[in-house]
Amino acid sequence: MGAEIPLPDSPRTILVAIYFALWTIFALLGVRRFWLLWLWRRAGRLRFLPGVLAEPPRITVQLPVYNERYVIRRLIRAVAALEYPRDRLEIQVLDDSTDDTVEAAAEEVARLRGRGVDIVHLRRPDRRGFKAGALQYGLERARGEFLLIFDADFVPPPDLLEGVLAHFADPRIGMVQMRWDHLNPDYSLLSRVQSISLDGHFVIEHEARSKNGLFFNFNGTAGIWRKACIEEAGGWEGDTLTEDLDLSYRAQLAGWTFVYLKDHTCPSELPIDMRAFKSQQFRWVKGSVQVARKILPRIWASDAPLRNKIEASVHLTQNGAYVLVLLLSILVYPVALYRFTDHGLAAFGIELVLFFFSTVSVLIFYGAATAGARRKWIEQVRFFPAVMSVAIGLSVSNSRAILEGLLGRKTPFHRTPKFDIRGRSGTVVDKRYRGRPSSTTLLELGLAAYFTIILCFVVSEGILGAIPFVLLFLFGYLYVGVLSLKIPRFSRS
Repeated sequence: MGAEIPLPDSPRTILVAIYFALWTIFALLGVRRFWLLWLWRRAGRLRFLPGVLAEPPRITVQLPVYNERYVIRRLIRAVAALEYPRDRLEIQVLDDSTDDTVEAAAEEVARLRGRGVDIVHLRRPDRRGFKAGALQYGLERARGEFLLIFDADFVPPPDLLEGVLAHFADPRIGMVQMRWDHLNPDYSLLSRVQSISLDGHFVIEHEARSKNGLFFNFNGTAGIWRKACIEEAGGWEGDTLTEDLDLSYRAQLAGWTFVYLKDHTCPSELPIDMRAFKSQQFRWVKGSVQVARKILPRIWASDAPLRNKIEASVHLTQNGAYVLVLLLSILVYPVALYRFTDHGLAAFGIELVLFFFSTVSVLIFYGAATAGARRKWIEQVRFFPAVMSVAIGLSVSNSRAILEGLLGRKTPFHRTPKFDIRGRSGTVVDKRYRGRPSSTTLLELGLAAYFTIILCFVVSEGILGAIPFVLLFLFGYLYVGVLSLKIPRFSRS
């Protein structure tokens, strides 16, 4: 090729070897997606059979909130409307807020108490332990035998508990998780991408793991815990950013069993601000690394089956792929320059196989998830490339999260802003509720410029087959970078 820059054979070989090693890892993750699909299909006809409870148990609903002025009333009213015997239901508003959320919550609590609802507004002296600390504070004061937890962005339907609690008739069941649904999936491309991605997790992964005896986790909200399970597992601990993941593994290692109910759904509001979304993903990714450091030694020292240990290890470390995506992004251009000098056809054949397992597996996986969620597949499929692109665009921010998790750097728990979205345009979002500025934005935009150069190169050299691949990376970095600068608009009218 005319643009080739001569390099000694050894560096060239190393460069190409690293490139193919990265694709091999991505292909293995693709094989795992096919394996999860196989487990999901195999378990498709299985059902968790509820038992019979002698009487409705006492439930404490916990609402851990922090600065939620736009949604706090919506949340409290929805929980107060749950169809359950009033004398068996207690509601705790675990309010760590520092703004006018406090007054709004207090007003709603007072109004509902006046109507006979058993609800309390609990305020801690400080935010020690963040959400985990709030939940532990409530746990120590809860009168319920079971604890139902909702984050501020969820709106439980009145009949949510119908048929759910009966699963706790089995004394070995420690937690029941319900599937997340979405209030605003069609708000923007960002919300649509999140909706599809979460369907993959909740429709395929949770179903496959739970019905095949593998570890799976509580997702921080829309789930019910047996109080005794939490206490036996050691309670809520605030030493990671994903206290839900941490407690889930500790509880299952202690011998408790979890149930996942795909057909019981609870809708929530998806983030509309890229900064907020990146902050949420940063917290989840960093938290998973922290939990891996904390829990993996215990998993491998346990008597769990080998396949459970392997799957748990992959589950807790799979976010490391973001670092590999970032490394691949950097290598794409030099490899494009050098790798076709020798054995170009053979390299292309190998790359095609690896590309299939790495990327086609994603399309098949989310296609199955869309069908499993009973959504119109034909309306969703056009967004699948964007799901991959946005994941690529997040690789910079999430790679930083991974490195911080590995290095043990402590950071506070940053909430994800919610706005009670009801429309698609309107007034400017309260800047105090914007996501935190992202220190990775300039690098994301720099990588977008880098892939623009790569696109020009592959077009000029006639490497037309590489264009869709380059566009995936270009769009991902450009979309994430540009939206990190943009102030979102919304309407609540």
